[in-house]
Amino acid sequence: MNRATLTKILESYRHGKTNLAAALEELKDFPAAKLGNFAQLDLHRELRTGHPEVIYCAGKTPQQVRSILERLLAGKGAILATRANAEHWDAAKSLSPTLAYDPISRTIIRRGKTASKNSKKYIAVVAAGTSDLPVAEEAAITAEVFGNRVERVFDVGVAGLHRLMNRLDVIRNARCIVAVAGMEGALPSVLGGLVDKPIIAVPTSIGYGANFGGLSALLAMLNSCAPGISVVNIDNGFGAGTAASTINRL
Repeated sequence: MNRATLTKILESYRHGKTNLAAALEELKDFPAAKLGNFAQLDLHRELRTGHPEVIYCAGKTPQQVRSILERLLAGKGAILATRANAEHWDAAKSLSPTLAYDPISRTIIRRGKTASKNSKKYIAVVAAGTSDLPVAEEAAITAEVFGNRVERVFDVGVAGLHRLMNRLDVIRNARCIVAVAGMEGALPSVLGGLVDKPIIAVPTSIGYGANFGGLSALLAMLNSCAPGISVVNIDNGFGAGTAASTINRL
């Protein structure tokens, strides 16, 4: 339930195009829909925050994910489920041909309103290495499902800085930048000295032993000498994509 849908229901009732019973039927699960004893879907969230509720699949059974998706498919908006595995997708894929699964980002999606490829308002998702792509793609797909144009700039880490410089024009023209890096997490600091746009840094758990599962990259980003960089949690591509979407629509 977003602002446009709610407005349409209320205007239809006000102008006599639908009766009270029909309007109440459409609003019966507003603001929340209870599914058994395991979930209450926040159908009011997009109206409040601009982004719909998203399913975090990790820790949920395939049947629980299927039940939640089935209820969300009754609406018309975009759908996003993160950290979905093959079992979750196997349970859900027969629900609708509009659903799609991306094994790299581990997302199940139904796209809503798609941003124009020619839009000047876009988000750049920049990834240091190919091994960072699961997190980078989670950020990119999150932003796309939320209606943003996204430009991907991948495998441009500091081990070969010339690769980054070759794509700098795309990055500089973005309204917001998501910088994803593991290992020593240096990419956001480099970008922070080159661009004048908001940077959301995402540390990944990619790296050898002293990387400590992403902790070294996280601390490096938090201690960046480039001022003004924001940092999300380790591997939190979804959080970065959501924040970038909020910035891009300002």
